[in-house]
Amino acid sequence: MGSREQLEKNQIWIYALALIIAAVIGLIWPKSSENLDYTISFVLAILMYGMFAQIPFLRLKESLTNRKYIYALLIVNYTLVPIIVWGLTRFLPTDPALLLGVFLVLLTPCIDYVIVFTHLGRGNEKLVLVSTPLLFVSQMLLLPIYLWLFMGKQSAEIVNVKPFLESFLLLIIIPLVLALLTQWWANRQPRGARMLDATAWLPVPFMALTLFVVVTSQINKLYTSFDFISQVIPIYIAYLIIVPIIARIVSRIFRLDTGAGRALIFSTATRNSLVVLPFALALPEPLDGLVSTVIVTQTIIELIGELIYIPLVPKVLMRGTDER
Repeated sequence: MGSREQLEKNQIWIYALALIIAAVIGLIWPKSSENLDYTISFVLAILMYGMFAQIPFLRLKESLTNRKYIYALLIVNYTLVPIIVWGLTRFLPTDPALLLGVFLVLLTPCIDYVIVFTHLGRGNEKLVLVSTPLLFVSQMLLLPIYLWLFMGKQSAEIVNVKPFLESFLLLIIIPLVLALLTQWWANRQPRGARMLDATAWLPVPFMALTLFVVVTSQINKLYTSFDFISQVIPIYIAYLIIVPIIARIVSRIFRLDTGAGRALIFSTATRNSLVVLPFALALPEPLDGLVSTVIVTQTIIELIGELIYIPLVPKVLMRGTDER
């Protein structure tokens, strides 16, 4: 137990090291590293299983009663965030690839590894978990509308729900079912209990591995397209600065408790980058490569931002006496 606690205590430095090593390897051996993009979903699915296995599902019913959180979540993600994103994109050139990539990634709330970051940032990850089906369905319904409003009818018609369904099945449903089966087994047999205890070791190393795989496989594409993607970097940084403050204000208006307020901050700040990436890659050429680089740029910037959020949210932005 002591070594696992030490691992969790030093997780931020582990993630930072993973990012640096990944960038170096990806730039030195670009052709070999790009093949790692096929492993992104698999590694992320294992990470989600390890995270889900640690959540006490028997207490999830309590989270469903927190209607104030759900109302705040929907208002921030689908009213305030679109307004912020529209305002930020006024500073971008009218390039369809740039705009489509930014709108795809910033208008879709994260439904996977936000749970991990919320947990690491001492937020109520159960609230985030129970809201994922709602966020998934709502973003599928609203994304074409937002694209039509912001870019016109042609862009909205491009959206295909199939890649989202595949990602949701792989990254949420399958890991969640396996985690539930593991907990069911743990309640009935000692071997199952040992298995459940072993899953507690998964989140930190697999988060580091996820960072490594994403950055290693994509860093060379970003390097060769830097002049193009450099236009969106200030937009992504501004988003990461603005939305936690907005979420903090909304959490105060709705009088959310500390854990729920932190969950709202992470849900608002964390976007659907890894889940919308398969959709971008399915677009016709040359749109696929350009849009995917815009999305991956957001992934890298967001991951760095999350490393800052993990200590900043509970210690500065949303302080409380209920830290775990």
